[in-house]
Amino acid sequence: MLGILNGRVYDPANGVDGQVQDIWVQDGRIVAADQVPNREAAEIFDAAGLVVMPGGVDIHSHIAGSKVNAGRRMCPEDHRADTGAQNGVTRSGGGHSVPTTFATGYHYLEMGYTTVMEAAMPPLLARHTHEEMNDVPLLDKGAYTLMGNNRFLLGCLGHRQKAKARDFAAWLLEASRGYAIKIVNPGGVENWKAGKRETDLDDPVLGWDATPREIILALADISTELGLPHGPHLHVNRLGQAGNASTTIRTIEALDGRRTHLAHLQFASYGGGGRHPLRSAAAEVAAAVNANHNVTADIGQVVFGPTTTMTADGPLEHTLHQLSGSKWLNNDVEEETGGGVVPMNHARRNTVSALQWCIGMELFLSLEDPWRTFLTTDHPNGGPFTAYPEIIHCLMDREFRSQMLSSLPDKAQSRCGLAGLQREYSLQEIVIITRAGTARALGLANKGHLGVGADADIAVYAPQLNWSMMFRRARLVVKGGRVVVRDGQVVAVCPGHTLCVTPGWDEGILPSLREHFEQHYTVGFDNYAVQDDYVPYCEVIRCK
Repeated sequence: MLGILNGRVYDPANGVDGQVQDIWVQDGRIVAADQVPNREAAEIFDAAGLVVMPGGVDIHSHIAGSKVNAGRRMCPEDHRADTGAQNGVTRSGGGHSVPTTFATGYHYLEMGYTTVMEAAMPPLLARHTHEEMNDVPLLDKGAYTLMGNNRFLLGCLGHRQKAKARDFAAWLLEASRGYAIKIVNPGGVENWKAGKRETDLDDPVLGWDATPREIILALADISTELGLPHGPHLHVNRLGQAGNASTTIRTIEALDGRRTHLAHLQFASYGGGGRHPLRSAAAEVAAAVNANHNVTADIGQVVFGPTTTMTADGPLEHTLHQLSGSKWLNNDVEEETGGGVVPMNHARRNTVSALQWCIGMELFLSLEDPWRTFLTTDHPNGGPFTAYPEIIHCLMDREFRSQMLSSLPDKAQSRCGLAGLQREYSLQEIVIITRAGTARALGLANKGHLGVGADADIAVYAPQLNWSMMFRRARLVVKGGRVVVRDGQVVAVCPGHTLCVTPGWDEGILPSLREHFEQHYTVGFDNYAVQDDYVPYCEVIRCK
């Protein structure tokens, strides 16, 4: 039993905006004060003068799986940047942009985050992803299952077999122990394997009677039919390309009310192209998102410094390799997806990197609804998740943001509208974009708030004028009712849960699936699905 007393509570899901309240915890849940039978026996933490909020919920991060591990192997210099520290409770582990599994859990918890979603899991490599997620201590986590370039699905869509496509998506989620449908450059990765560099929304997918538009709409409809807690998580076509804002806006229009989450929107909000220089199209993209309430988005904010880019969008990584001259890794996941890894340096004096920083900030300040706008760096693509406190500082302090902007190249400043935006986020809005809103978008009814019955995931901070310092180290973090961080130091370690869904599917699909595996896969059908042993702390989230 635990009581966090006299704190200034921010709990937007329950309409609490800085009121002084007591929070009581019993058996891993938030309970009402009158449900605590013996307060004298409770552990008490006096939070007078401190800020209390739900534990952070990161909707999009790359923390586990084959490409993450490849990034660790490719960049030994990244580990020298943060060698980690042990305190008798924690284990060794470090890394700056691609931390080890242990360091990932510790660093998130130190900042007050308690739930993190792995943003792209190839089903064929799901065991590896789950093994690494199990190795990440403390955090609850789930993974989005990649489907946008899956050849079995493309065959279903090409033959207009909608019911079969739905049952396959449901089976694939269950087989991979995934949480949501992930779509990356739909059709574009498959086209790149056939030699086509860039694929737009209505280009044909070579060898299949389908287009990216049809893939997106089909999977959005399937997500709704299956009642998945989170809508399809979409990495749009032409990501990172000058002029891609037109594709993003047409994609939003094509969705026509279908629930969808747009991942790392900053990388999809570029104007220019051809003979015209790269510029911000954040205002146009923000207007489209503002007008379509079916859409949520995380930003993918760029932060300055070295990082390691990684994505299932193989052609994008090849382009980055050509532009940067940096080392490059590419892989083809048979029948399902692709991917790549390229180390990058987002340099402050580089016009493109500076403009990317500006575009992310411009989106944050132009998107009107914080309940549909979420803080991410697309870790580690835009930069490491440990930069979240600095981003929060920029959002809450107009003067600090202006100083950052004035330090950037004139070309970057002149090609965006950031200088004219005066908005400052309130602390309540920060709680929404890092906790309450992300939990709601993920359909996690017991997370992101401090109401009775919620998971007792709680973060307590000491208020400071420097918002970066405030959010860099939590004074207290409670995970599942257990105190795991005190004064910014991990003091206890326990495993987190793996969040997954089991939407149900028609077993009549099995014969055609088995035949497909026998003809095309190097892995036998009976050896494909993730067994229970790989998810020992599984928590199934109910589909509606």
